[in-house]
Amino acid sequence: MGSVDTIVAIATAPGAGGVGIVRLSGPTALHIAATICRRPLEPRRAHRVRFAEPDAAEAIDDGIAIAFPNPNSFTGEDVAELQAHGSPAVLQQLVALCCRLGARHARPGEFSERAFLNQRLDLAQAEAIADLIAAADIRAARAARRSLEGAFSARVEAIGATLVRLRVHVEAAIDFADESIETLGGEQLREQLQLTCRQLEDLLHQAERGRKLRDGLHAVIVGPPNAGKSSLLNALAGSDRAIVAPRAGTTRDTLRETVRIDGFELTLVDTAGLRAGGDAVEREGMRRAHLELQRADLALVVVDARAPLAAGAELREAVAGVPLQLWVHNKSDLLHEVPPDTEEVVHVSAAGGQGLEHLHARLGALAAGAPGAAGEGSGGEFSARARHVEALGRALAHADAGKRELDHERLELAAEELHLAHDALGEITGKISADDMLGRIFASFCIGK
Repeated sequence: MGSVDTIVAIATAPGAGGVGIVRLSGPTALHIAATICRRPLEPRRAHRVRFAEPDAAEAIDDGIAIAFPNPNSFTGEDVAELQAHGSPAVLQQLVALCCRLGARHARPGEFSERAFLNQRLDLAQAEAIADLIAAADIRAARAARRSLEGAFSARVEAIGATLVRLRVHVEAAIDFADESIETLGGEQLREQLQLTCRQLEDLLHQAERGRKLRDGLHAVIVGPPNAGKSSLLNALAGSDRAIVAPRAGTTRDTLRETVRIDGFELTLVDTAGLRAGGDAVEREGMRRAHLELQRADLALVVVDARAPLAAGAELREAVAGVPLQLWVHNKSDLLHEVPPDTEEVVHVSAAGGQGLEHLHARLGALAAGAPGAAGEGSGGEFSARARHVEALGRALAHADAGKRELDHERLELAAEELHLAHDALGEITGKISADDMLGRIFASFCIGK
């Protein structure tokens, strides 16, 4: 589908640079570029030109112009790129000139949106462009690149195609209501559906890991007063971000610090010590600690290694709803003998640094969603978003429900559940999507993409 108007935007990062790019896309993009360059542009060839107003004696700048006629362009439309010196003033002057010649300013993400609408890439790939731009390290960039190349979409499409085949089989069996489903290949159908459910579970697990790689973990440091929570935050952050004092109740409010461990971003939240009593300010701090725990991905439960059971049942109750938990027995340097670490418990000394290396490894493994060492299986990672994880969860729930209905030979209900599972997967790639959802997604992109 072609657009009726031509859009323009600066495609390079804000600020001054060696080179800046102005991008045009739409039916008059090549005409506008040729007018500014005062010459026709051969497809996919770099031309050294002078950018100037029509009939003006003085040039705006010297640079490179490249034309990409449709459909062999990023957006699937006619696209032109004007590469000038990276002066913000020069680039804005070129954009203003393009607008006077008939283009309009692009909305955030509109170039990628047009690429999606023109079927140059699917919705998950379009989102991967923004993820690649925002990637803070090599691992996140590699994962986003794999999604952009279609690694995630291919698996979604393969499972979706299987669900369609299974649904066709079930609906065909409905037409033979007098026959038992066993005579129509019911056992093989159940086995295929069971395999599909396992594939969805695996993909959901990997998507959740990709979501953590992109968004990071919300990790709340919680525990009784004076257990060393603030000292642990400082140790993980590598700086004195939190005030540390021997008096209990020093921390009265939440304090946030972002760190990266093995490619994963962790937002660490230091909270007030949880205990009975305390003054009004301390009680408010504890209330905020409980609020943070309600939306935490990970609870770092810090207790004094000399009396780890003194925290009691109240602390366990406070963190019971957090999906991931790691108990940190701090001040282990004060023990005569340090017990071995387990999957649930790590012994450290935040003040002395003992055990922090193992704590980093455990945090990396928890962030990656792997029971073993952090970084395991990183070669196959892809970036994903919370909406992808939610859609996969719904697809799995419907597929499981379809299998139960099939076991009871309620074929109409089984077919409907498979239909709903397929629709949920379609939301990921954009095969089934609401216009308002597309608007929200592309509005989060930077202008020029």
